[in-house]
Amino acid sequence: MSGLVNYVSCAVLWLGLLVKAPDLIRHRHDPYLRAICAVLGLAGLCFLLGAPPTVGAVNHVSGVPNLAAPLTYASITAYGAASQVLVVHWRGGPRVRRAARRWICAYASIVLGIAVAFVLGDAPVERRTDLDTYYASTPYLREMIVLYLAGHLTAAAVTTVSSLRWARQVRGWLRAGLTLLGVGTLCNAGYSVSKLVAVAARWCGRDWSALSTHLSPAAAALGALMTAAGVLLPLLGPRLTESRRAWRAYVRLEPLERELDGVLTRRSLRLPRPRPAAPATLLVWRQTSIHNALSHLHAAFDRDLYDRVRRTVLEETGDAERAEATAWAAVVVTAARRETGGPGALPGGAGRFPDRVPGPAALVRIADALGPAARVAARPSGGRATTGTA
Repeated sequence: MSGLVNYVSCAVLWLGLLVKAPDLIRHRHDPYLRAICAVLGLAGLCFLLGAPPTVGAVNHVSGVPNLAAPLTYASITAYGAASQVLVVHWRGGPRVRRAARRWICAYASIVLGIAVAFVLGDAPVERRTDLDTYYASTPYLREMIVLYLAGHLTAAAVTTVSSLRWARQVRGWLRAGLTLLGVGTLCNAGYSVSKLVAVAARWCGRDWSALSTHLSPAAAALGALMTAAGVLLPLLGPRLTESRRAWRAYVRLEPLERELDGVLTRRSLRLPRPRPAAPATLLVWRQTSIHNALSHLHAAFDRDLYDRVRRTVLEETGDAERAEATAWAAVVVTAARRETGGPGALPGGAGRFPDRVPGPAALVRIADALGPAARVAARPSGGRATTGTA
């Protein structure tokens, strides 16, 4: 199972990158989207390069012992820079580009320092999991290790503070995403802290390498999952909310469509059901079918019935919106039963209904009012409405 956690974490992060790839292709010049994709892509690259099997493969193919180490450190540093750039673009402001360039230049110098230190140092013995503590006291390699850990810790700390501070000022999905991002980068800070403690312990003659080889990878994996969720949640959350809202409206419209089923079937007014389809598409399909039936029945709508039911419900409840929905429902039920000759049908000859067919926003309220409206529609014109609960 060596490296399994790394590969799973990499897969999760790159799955998030795959989700955002279509948006990046459509808006390739959007710096905010580029920063998001850079964070997800580089974070996944860190786990891929840090996996022991990958470390061994890179060292073997290159013929340079421990070449995978500076490559991994450079990817971690680049990830830190991308995190800072993302926060900068997330917050916005008049100096976004200047601040982003400063972070990029600062971390580019760290990457250059890592490369120079590795070239100057001497690491002949391959270490796939504990290079940080094994070479903690080796000249130049020591500086390389401290440099990348300090850069990573700085990026994690700044991102954590910025995200959590900003999360207190916003609401909704953005707040949830910022909170997850802040906690995730705090876990990433735990990665750097545990490794720095293990390195410092080696300087003091103690062997705390377990912190570097066991605790820090676990903290990094947890941080990666939370960071990916924090980045994607503000983008996917509103879509989830809209899908949930569309599905609820679709389900609530089912009684109204069922009431109009006879008209829809006999007159072939129902559109073919889309399969498969998102909730929003299903909602439009059901709304369109209902609207087709209402348009067909419009000539049979009874204005006298509408006025009577609306007036009665308004007197009982004082709720104008509820009274209007119940009145519309009574008119629709009566017209549908007249057209089909079903139970509760009333004789024709009532005043024509001059108003337009209800729009999509009113259909759900009408569907909710069908129960009491059906009882009203079955009474003679002089009867008193019983509204029940809409």
